[in-house]
Amino acid sequence: MEEYIDFFNRYIVAVIQLLLGFFFFVRFLQKKGRLFLWLLFVVFGSVVILAVPVGSIVEYLIYAMLLVAMGIFICHADWKSVILYAALMVDIMELSFGIVNSLSGILYPWLAPLHPNAAAAISFLLGTLSFVLAVCCYRAAYRCFLHYETTEKQYLFIILIPILMIFFMSEYISSILYGNIAVRDAGGSAISVNHYQMLVIQLFGMASLFCILSAYKKLLQNFHLSTELSLLEQEEHSLSRYVEEARARYEKTKSFRHDIKNHIMVVKDLLQNGKQEEALTYIGDLADMSAALSFPCSTNNPAADILLGNKLGVAESMGIDVECSLLLPYPCPIRDIDFCVILSNALDNAIHACRDIDDGSGKYIRVTGRIQGDFILMEVENSFHGKGLAGRGTGLSNIKMVAEKYQGAMSVKTQGSSFILSVLLVIPQRAESIPRQIG
Repeated sequence: MEEYIDFFNRYIVAVIQLLLGFFFFVRFLQKKGRLFLWLLFVVFGSVVILAVPVGSIVEYLIYAMLLVAMGIFICHADWKSVILYAALMVDIMELSFGIVNSLSGILYPWLAPLHPNAAAAISFLLGTLSFVLAVCCYRAAYRCFLHYETTEKQYLFIILIPILMIFFMSEYISSILYGNIAVRDAGGSAISVNHYQMLVIQLFGMASLFCILSAYKKLLQNFHLSTELSLLEQEEHSLSRYVEEARARYEKTKSFRHDIKNHIMVVKDLLQNGKQEEALTYIGDLADMSAALSFPCSTNNPAADILLGNKLGVAESMGIDVECSLLLPYPCPIRDIDFCVILSNALDNAIHACRDIDDGSGKYIRVTGRIQGDFILMEVENSFHGKGLAGRGTGLSNIKMVAEKYQGAMSVKTQGSSFILSVLLVIPQRAESIPRQIG
């Protein structure tokens, strides 16, 4: 029975350990583990098992290098991601097995008097517990990196160095207490292992690891928030220019309307005096003036008209079919800049999605909207490649914040190769009911 247990611990447990770490390693990298990857990893892992002593630091280091090689050359992942996640996989696995080894040492005095088969069965259950603990720790660590790309992690070594330090210190202590290094007192007698103390050290090591991961997650969140704040400031500056341009054009339009009677009188006099060519020339100049003041898309909101004209003009220059049928109230308690935040982000996403389509014949953007009672419903529909759905991002989050600011809602859905963004706003009855601008 003991021979089977030794075989299981030497080979089966080691192979499971290798595959378990590789499974989460591929998941952390957000890659798909193909069958040949698993076979290739098992082959190289088996060589490691046969070549080096069980549980030695060399085994863990070779395992980490094997993960790095698979991540860079086979999975084609970013080298920063590969190094970070390989170190994390090895660290969690080493600490998990160290905790279970300490528990085994604590329980050994009670297992020794038992029948060998019973003791072996309990040892087997403890070995299984190490895998359960490792899986739980892997899943908890995965949540720390779920929404972040490693290429954006500017402070890689802030987390990598403490992880490596925890690994080497834990492995050094384990080698002294459980390995081939004998520690003796002044009289030359071997010092007995305090398994309770070792268990506490291993638990503190695991706790320290997750404290580091938690602090690093907060750092990433602050980094992303500062980036989003910078983008929002740039966006507000751009949108403010749209608003100023719209107001200037609106004033020019009012001036043109004020002078239109004088222009009509001039044309009338020219025609009465038989100066038809001069009258036609004057009418042509008036047509040019009116064309310069007109908007490609008339929504009844000057700021939105300016923005839609610029954005849809860019889309047309890229070969995208555009269509606009949007009506907004003006004047309206909803701020112009909030309309611009919704439309600019929605159209930027639509243009980006259409640009990724290889076939130019199916590219389109449709902007629609209507007023119904105290509600405004706006929709931006565009073609996209039909694979996946971007549910996160600064653009959509900004739209959602504006919608919630006016007690509304935002929704996205797909129909075949069409992406539809819908935004519902509630028109405030009084200006005082509008929440402050989200900053």
